[in-house]
Amino acid sequence: MIMETLIQLFWTAAVTVRDVLPIAVVLFGFQYLVIRRPLPHLRRIIIGFIYVVIGLTFFLIGLEKALFPLGKLMAKQLTDPAFIHGIGAVVGELRWQDYYMVYLFAAAIGFATTIAEPSLIAVAIKANQVSGGAVGIWGLRIAVAIGVAFGVALGTFRIVTSTPLHYYIIAGYIIVIIQTMRTERAIIPLAYDSGGVTTSTVTVPLVTALGLGLATTIPGRSSLLDGFGLIAFASLCPIITVMGYAQFGRWLRLRRQVEGD
Repeated sequence: MIMETLIQLFWTAAVTVRDVLPIAVVLFGFQYLVIRRPLPHLRRIIIGFIYVVIGLTFFLIGLEKALFPLGKLMAKQLTDPAFIHGIGAVVGELRWQDYYMVYLFAAAIGFATTIAEPSLIAVAIKANQVSGGAVGIWGLRIAVAIGVAFGVALGTFRIVTSTPLHYYIIAGYIIVIIQTMRTERAIIPLAYDSGGVTTSTVTVPLVTALGLGLATTIPGRSSLLDGFGLIAFASLCPIITVMGYAQFGRWLRLRRQVEGD
């Protein structure tokens, strides 16, 4: 068992080095061949790359050993007919409403993973600094997390009902376009970036595992056609909620001004 783990560590580390190496080649190549200046703090940069390789190695092993199996297991348990029948569904007549615990779990896992997302925390801190405190760190994080929660829940609903993905995406971007025309210009780039930062290290593995688990365990679903697509919802819905958060804040400010006058 220990030997197998060590072998897996070695091969995962080798694959990680192979994947990180092109980044190092580009950075060092441009620095020495194009800019033609030595890198400051070279020793610190090399140590940083080593930390990246070590961190990615353990992260990839963690995905394989824990997160993917956990997501599949939760999906299997929540869609088990015995579990659904025990909470009131009629035997043999499962409908999309009977999977409400799946939607609740998907929303909860989407919210929790987004709140813990390092890239979102970094963006929220920078947005707070640049805006002089106008954009709240927790306000932005919660707005994005609500969007991801709703998006992942909606995505699981799509898997359960096996409806076409493009209908949801088209409708979502129509809403985004309408909001873009009515939202303050300063918040639009931040809203669009907020959709991108959700698809990062914490959210993607769990959400992907959940989608594949649902597509595998629900009868008649295809892992390839139905198992993927949750990340699209997790990227789209935060754009809507962040612009909605800005619009709501603007409405509150205007209301206070009217009441003050």
